[in-house]
Amino acid sequence: MVSHINQGTALITGASTGIGAVYADRLARRGYDLVLVARNRERLDALARQITDRTRRSVEVFVADLNDKKDLSAVEAKLRTDASITMLVNNAGVASATPLLNSDVDQMEAMIGLNVNVLMRLTYAAVPGFVARGAGAVVNIASVVAVAPEALNGVYGATKAFVLAFSQSLQHELSAKGIRVQAVLPGATRTPIWGLAGVDLDTFPKGYVMEVDDMVDAALAGFDLGEFATVPALPNAADWNAFESARLSLGPNLSRTEPARRYAVARATA
Repeated sequence: MVSHINQGTALITGASTGIGAVYADRLARRGYDLVLVARNRERLDALARQITDRTRRSVEVFVADLNDKKDLSAVEAKLRTDASITMLVNNAGVASATPLLNSDVDQMEAMIGLNVNVLMRLTYAAVPGFVARGAGAVVNIASVVAVAPEALNGVYGATKAFVLAFSQSLQHELSAKGIRVQAVLPGATRTPIWGLAGVDLDTFPKGYVMEVDDMVDAALAGFDLGEFATVPALPNAADWNAFESARLSLGPNLSRTEPARRYAVARATA
């Protein structure tokens, strides 16, 4: 179903394939015009034509390598100056399943740059305008490894833990200003990112890998429900709520004047 309501414009990074491409289709059907950001012009142009033919929405192709500072600055400028943009989907990223000590440190640094620095900079470019207009949404694609870093490469897990923590802080700071923040934590999802990481998803246990259309549809359903954190595969939302409640319960005791008694630290006396 295609909506004829104008929702503004959604800028989606990593939009040429996988999760980003499905977000583009779904958001256009919901009434968003699009700015599609990725490196591959041929794929972007083909996707833009398909979406325009299906939905009649306006689709702008923005070819950029987000690891290139000049290209990243151009996307930041677009976010700062285009007042039609009402949603930022930070989807661009890379993954790794290589054991930490077998990984190439330069590749790990590049992964931190894309998964962390780019996401942070684009958010900083978009949010001031959202605040000034009193509305907007930031959707950050994290991963279940944000809370289960043992599952894959440790640097990859750490980058996604940053995405979750950054999103939590954004929500805390911006929710009263009319800005929606959603962190999406997919499990294994059938997208090209895994082939690039050298992982064959067909070797995973049966019932472990979600199709990308299902993942994005679940993420958008979570957005509609007002969820901050959406874990598409998690059967019971109460499990996440319990996890979050346990985290928040630590708060009053994380900073105190005295060490905990179990450390048996004698107080210094004058």
